[in-house]
Amino acid sequence: MKPLKRITFNPEIMGGKPCIRAMRVTVGTIVSLMAAGHTPQDILNAYPYLEREDIYEALAYAYAASPRK
Repeated sequence: MKPLKRITFNPEIMGGKPCIRAMRVTVGTIVSLMAAGHTPQDILNAYPYLEREDIYEALAYAYAASPRK
């Protein structure tokens, strides 16, 4: 997997949870929205300061961080 450049960690932003480009949008928020059936375009409409690549990188991070058997 290529290095993730859009996922940041800062203890002063959202308690250190993985965020998108140091903004107050967590990877968990993106994953939850996708799991609830929202499309990437829905998310971009709700968070116009995000970019499509932010969404895909959040999903890639969540996949890489998830435990697998």
